[in-house]
Amino acid sequence: MKHRRWLLLVALFTCSKAFAALEGQHTLLNFVSPTDVVKVVTKDSNFPELTAEQTPEGEILRRFVFNQAQQPRLELTPNNGVWDWSENSQMTLYLQNAMDWALTLNVQIESSDGKVLNTSVALPAGPAQTLVVPLKATSANAHGMRAAPPMPLSFEGKQVLLATQVEGELDPQKISRVTLSLNNPDVAQSVLLGRFGVNEGTSIESAAYDSIVDQFGQFTRSQWPEKVKSNDQLKSAALKEQAQLTKWLTERPELDQYGGVLGGPKLEATGFFRTQKLGERWVMVTPDGNPFFSLGVNAVNADQSQTYIEGRESMFKGLPDAGTPLAAHYGTGDNQRDNGSGKGRGFDKGKWFDFYKANLQRTYADDACMQASPEPKPAAEAVSEPAPAPEPAADKALDDHPVAVNPPAPAVDCSSSSFDAERWAGLALTRLQAWGFNTIGNWSADSLGAAHRVPYTLPLSISGDYQTISTGLDWWGGMPDPFDPRFAMATERAVAIAARDHRNDPWLIGYFADNELAWAHPDPGPHGRYALSFGTLRSTTDVPAKRAFLKMLRDKYRNQQGLSKAWGIELPAWELIEDPGFEAPLPNEKYPAIEQDYQAFQRLFADTYFKTIDDALQWHAPNQLLLGGRFAISTPEAVAACAQYCDVLSFNFYTLEPQHGYDFAALRALDKPIMITEFHFGSRDRGPFWGGVSEVYAEKDRGPAYAHFIERSLAEPSIVGAHWFQYLDQPVTGRLLDGENGHLGLLGITDRPYAGFVEAVRKANLKVGSRLLETLDDVPAAKQAPAEPKAQP
Repeated sequence: MKHRRWLLLVALFTCSKAFAALEGQHTLLNFVSPTDVVKVVTKDSNFPELTAEQTPEGEILRRFVFNQAQQPRLELTPNNGVWDWSENSQMTLYLQNAMDWALTLNVQIESSDGKVLNTSVALPAGPAQTLVVPLKATSANAHGMRAAPPMPLSFEGKQVLLATQVEGELDPQKISRVTLSLNNPDVAQSVLLGRFGVNEGTSIESAAYDSIVDQFGQFTRSQWPEKVKSNDQLKSAALKEQAQLTKWLTERPELDQYGGVLGGPKLEATGFFRTQKLGERWVMVTPDGNPFFSLGVNAVNADQSQTYIEGRESMFKGLPDAGTPLAAHYGTGDNQRDNGSGKGRGFDKGKWFDFYKANLQRTYADDACMQASPEPKPAAEAVSEPAPAPEPAADKALDDHPVAVNPPAPAVDCSSSSFDAERWAGLALTRLQAWGFNTIGNWSADSLGAAHRVPYTLPLSISGDYQTISTGLDWWGGMPDPFDPRFAMATERAVAIAARDHRNDPWLIGYFADNELAWAHPDPGPHGRYALSFGTLRSTTDVPAKRAFLKMLRDKYRNQQGLSKAWGIELPAWELIEDPGFEAPLPNEKYPAIEQDYQAFQRLFADTYFKTIDDALQWHAPNQLLLGGRFAISTPEAVAACAQYCDVLSFNFYTLEPQHGYDFAALRALDKPIMITEFHFGSRDRGPFWGGVSEVYAEKDRGPAYAHFIERSLAEPSIVGAHWFQYLDQPVTGRLLDGENGHLGLLGITDRPYAGFVEAVRKANLKVGSRLLETLDDVPAAKQAPAEPKAQP
């Protein structure tokens, strides 16, 4: 008994000491020595012991167990009345994950008027820390970025786990309940609990975003092998990379000038890219008549890496002063949008800075110019060594493009940004070829395709004042109304502009119709599946798509009586369906005509959309391919229409393998070649806070994930290519367009490749040609290759 009393005294002392550093902390309940001030209720959970226990770190906390159940939880309520937290800004809880793996802990705070605040936090395994939940909605998006800085944060000498994504609202004077829960744990999960309370200060949230970016655009609070610490390091790394690229270029397999595979079936050479089915296998065919599997990279561009700094200058350390050479990389913009990607976003206009171009200037600008803002040399930084002599080139391509290998530094105009576009483009093309890529993907610099070294693709940027239809989320905006004559005019204009300088270019593979249109809503069920039909029927009759839908129904049912009977509704007058307040019925097994009509309209909509684009392209650029609509969310009707009018079906798949992204049995029935136009694997251990749409645990896992995706793409006979998104990492604090800040790139913001990942990508890419030929074994043997093969690009 004496021992337990002594342990309790130690517990009280330890917990008090643990919280002493959080100024403004007010404790409501200590789980180690609970009182009746707070009522504690458990459901599918329990305190297994009456007393506290000592952690490996020597702290005294009390164990709480979430049992295996749908949502085990712990509820904390005032013993009398409500809590008034109006003088406080944060709820706090000292806790420790007692498992060997991370837990996702849900926290819900309620006020007596029915308002609710919700958050979920990743509770890592390890020592105890203070969970801090702001008492108002907040998000990384409100700070201008997709994902927030990693937690926990070291604050005033203590580990703080700040909830950075909090949704809902509260009346802070009427707090009635706090609930902690887990979702469907497979086994019992334990946490250790200390003090629960509130905090007066707001400085913790400010500290989480303060000084998070260094002068090179990198995250300040973590380290990784490729992290840059000086200008000299940038220059030295660039010289070493040039030697590596020279070597890799000599190790490429023999290809035709467009990157087509030699040694396989010799197919008809039309002078342009095309597709052909050989047995059960679809292939792309180069202008020279050789099989081609498109390995591409999206956004190979030096102009998409700016990030807004205005209003959040405290996030950045070492921004250049006005009048210094690097100040040329400031600019202004406005990315305020009403679409889904812009909702709730802060810091979406004003002054920006381009860390990527600044780093290019640091790397390649003349030293005399850069002396206008000298950089202190770290004591441990090695002096750059002279570049090793390039190895002899094994093919004529190296002589044709000397700028790509080790270009001489041009004279630098110190009054300019010192960005040499020709040097940048040459290096980018050399990297793509050395890494085994053969296609320049969407949103890439025009100069890359114009160089005629690597085949390229182009987007059709259709914009205008035509009507749009909302399907709910509208991430990039509403659906273009293809029945609007202004859409046809906008399409004609966009295609004419895109084709003007490219219609006879054999290096152009083709054009993408658009990107990730909102063909449906991502929610499962009929509301999402038929969101285009519902959105159209909610429109007014001045919307051409609404008139087209009504005409289709009128032609089929003649009047309101016929429609009422088919749909099982009461429609006293036809004019009621014309009303924008009309609530269309959900599909019903008893009335199958409802779903049939929705499907028929959505197919009519998609047919009209793709036919409009196809007609324009057939007129302006009949020799190049229409590469589909880059579906992210789709409907069977849209995919079928795309298959009818486009040469290739294209999908953006953020899955471990393509087969997880769609029902390929259904796609094979359409008998069209398929291109994966976006995929990636990101992680959070190289600076940017977001791991992308398809995230892996760590950098070392990205290479194997890439190789697996390519292997599974080759295993699907309908797939003719796969394009990685994207060339560069996104800025730590978010790109201008929508605040995305992912580690998705082959390169960091410093223009330094991720060596391990690039090596894995290169190895996977170099196997593609031979693997492609293996899938063509049932095709008649290739004709004899010409005696003088064309030079590699």
